[in-house]
Amino acid sequence: MGVKILWADDEIDLLKPHILFLKEKGYEVITTSSGSEALDLIEDDDFDIIFLDENMPGLTGVETLERIKGKYPGLPVVMITKSEEETIMNDAIGSNISDYLIKPVNPNQILLAVKKNLDNRKLVSEKTALTYQQQFRQIGMRLSSSVDFDEWKDIYRQLAFWELELGKSQDDSLREIFMMQKGEANNVFSRFIKEHYVDWLAGRSDSKPVLSHTAFREKCLPVIKEEKQLFLIIIDNMRFDQWKAIQPRLEEAYRLVGEDIYCSILPTATQYARNAFFAGLMPGEIQKRHPQYWVRESDEGARNQYEPELLAEQIKRLGAGISFHYHKILNLTAGKKLAGSLSDYMDKKLNVLVYNFVDMLSHSRTEMEVIKELAESEAAYRSLTLSWFEHSPLWDIIRQLAAKKIPLLITTDHGSIRVHHPTKVVGDKNTNTNLRYKTGKNLQYDTKEVFEVKNPGDAYLPKDNVSANFIFAQEDHFFVYPNNYNYYVNYYKNTFQHGGVSMDEMLIPFAYLKPK
Repeated sequence: MGVKILWADDEIDLLKPHILFLKEKGYEVITTSSGSEALDLIEDDDFDIIFLDENMPGLTGVETLERIKGKYPGLPVVMITKSEEETIMNDAIGSNISDYLIKPVNPNQILLAVKKNLDNRKLVSEKTALTYQQQFRQIGMRLSSSVDFDEWKDIYRQLAFWELELGKSQDDSLREIFMMQKGEANNVFSRFIKEHYVDWLAGRSDSKPVLSHTAFREKCLPVIKEEKQLFLIIIDNMRFDQWKAIQPRLEEAYRLVGEDIYCSILPTATQYARNAFFAGLMPGEIQKRHPQYWVRESDEGARNQYEPELLAEQIKRLGAGISFHYHKILNLTAGKKLAGSLSDYMDKKLNVLVYNFVDMLSHSRTEMEVIKELAESEAAYRSLTLSWFEHSPLWDIIRQLAAKKIPLLITTDHGSIRVHHPTKVVGDKNTNTNLRYKTGKNLQYDTKEVFEVKNPGDAYLPKDNVSANFIFAQEDHFFVYPNNYNYYVNYYKNTFQHGGVSMDEMLIPFAYLKPK
């Protein structure tokens, strides 16, 4: 079915050459000389795009535009005018015009306006597909070569970029090819972590990345010292692609000074990774140095309740002498309360804000059918994250901070991965419940399907039992017990989990922003 254009202009007879030009290009053009008649035609017929003269007798172009948008907000309208007065432009733009042309217009301008507003999505999709196809081979060649951590950061940035771009594409087959390539990348990344992780911790590698327990010292502290005041915001369980989804909104108030990726420790779970971030120590070291601040897997109670105490100990150990406020937001009420009392916390050099929404979102998706529907795909999961952010107290807080000219550091503790493939494991009743890592004694599993740490001390992890070890799920696998196997496979398949080895869990966004 062809494109149908409605062109309303009181001098429509003078535009016959333009109309003939569009018809020769295959477009159907219906004309009228008044705004009221244009509204009647739109009511009776389906049009793909409207060209609207601003200066018509009777119902003006702006008045006609307002009525069109009131009833058909998605219908593209191109305003054409002789006037360049700013007030007229503001009225038209405020009514959500799709384009704005100044008379006299030539036929090619009209054609460009049609293509830009109707063919743009298709043209962009085709261009995206062609460019990805060209880069597909390049990414594949990089994966087949010897890659260090800095190169992994670059590969992951590329993959995140294409995941966002192809998420807008209408080409399902191309998205499927991309997910296969990302799956291959996760397979290679898992082998990379198995080969290097313990060596990083033991200091046996020259290419050791910044990890959770060194991130505050190496990435945050230099910025804190440089700025008069700073907010450090940790959005729990935020993946790199989710960061890229909210970044454009942040850049309305802030400019991005620097962006990097660091590596989460294992397990990629809040109890381990975030405690390590605040303590500047690996979990096993926290247990030894500050046993009063470490909550074991088998203990009752919140496992991250001592973050401000751990941060104070780290700052003291570093000799930094930084005073700080610490805030943990676990619900909407607490977020609104902080947004309403922000001025009360401007007396310290550093404010640390832990915001726990994305983590709740991933857990809710496992438990609640409505969230499963809303976050049915990766693109939908990002969209849901962005929608939350745009309407959250956190966005209100950030805008207030921008007005106060206070810079930000934004990061997270770990990411998550959508799991698809079950891995059988057997453990006793004291084995932890996480689907991406297990710790306990007498664990039974296929060694080919996991990253195992037989001696927790090698990975600087707590050892609650003399015979306990840790195993980590790789790629998009998740652990399932043989009992009621099919039920739990179906229940947890296609949910977002964390704790194991994958790019989405371990490669952590870190952003430094200054107010505009």
